[in-house]
Amino acid sequence: MSGRDAALVTVGGLHAVRALLARSPERVQRLLLDARRDDQRIRELLMLAGAAAVRVERVDARQLAGRVGEMAHQGVVAEVQPLAGWNEDDLFSALEGCAAPLVLVLDGVQDPHNLGACLRSADACGALTVVVPRDRAASVNATVRKVAAGAAETTPVTTVTNLARALKLMKEAGLWVAGADMAGEKLAWEADLAGPLALVLGGEGDGLRDLTRRNCDLLVRLPQVGAVESLNVSVACGMLLYEARRQRHG
Repeated sequence: MSGRDAALVTVGGLHAVRALLARSPERVQRLLLDARRDDQRIRELLMLAGAAAVRVERVDARQLAGRVGEMAHQGVVAEVQPLAGWNEDDLFSALEGCAAPLVLVLDGVQDPHNLGACLRSADACGALTVVVPRDRAASVNATVRKVAAGAAETTPVTTVTNLARALKLMKEAGLWVAGADMAGEKLAWEADLAGPLALVLGGEGDGLRDLTRRNCDLLVRLPQVGAVESLNVSVACGMLLYEARRQRHG
C-alpha cells in the first residue's frame, strides 16, 4: 500500500489491540500491559503477542494513562506503526477481491472529531475503506486517531484528488452509489443497500455538493420528527452504515 512509515502511534483498549494483533501483528512494535491484570483476556493477548514475537512489558497503570491520556485503555496499550493511507490504485485493487464491498465516502467532512467518529462506525460495520477528497476535508491526525479509538489503525482512509471521478470509477467497478440527503426519494430501509455499495455523506452544514449528488445512483434519507433540521454527519453515518449492515446480515 502507499504511504511512508511514520512515528509510532498508541492504541489502547482490549478490543482494538486484539484486532491489531490478529490482523496486522507485524505493525505492533510493543505491547504494554497493566502489571496488576492477569485475566483470560490478557492471557489471550499474551498468546497472540507471543505468536507474533511482539515485545511485551508489564507497567504501572499510571504509566499507561500517561501514554494515552483520557483514552479508556483497559490496562492495554500497543505501540503501532500507523496504517498507511490508500490512493485510488489501492482502492480499486482491493475492490477486485470483494464480492459485496461496503465503502464509506465523505464529501468534505472537515471536523476531525466527525472523521474519527465515522471511522469508528466504518470499522464496526465492516467497511472496506473510508474515501475522502484531498482538498477541503479533514485528514487523519492525532485528534482523528483519538476519537476513532483504534479504528484509524484498522480501516484505511483513501484520499482521492477528484471525488466525482472516483465515484464514476466505483460505479464502473460495479458499486451502487447511494447518497445521504434530506430530500432523498427513499427512506434508508426502503433502498437496497445489501450489494456492492458506496455510501456517500456530505460535509457539515452544506451536505452533498451538487456534482457529488449528480454522481449518485439514488438518494436516501433518515426520517426526522423533531425540530432539529439535520443530524450530525457522524450520527447519520452510523445509522446508515448499520442499516447497510442489517440488510447484509439480517
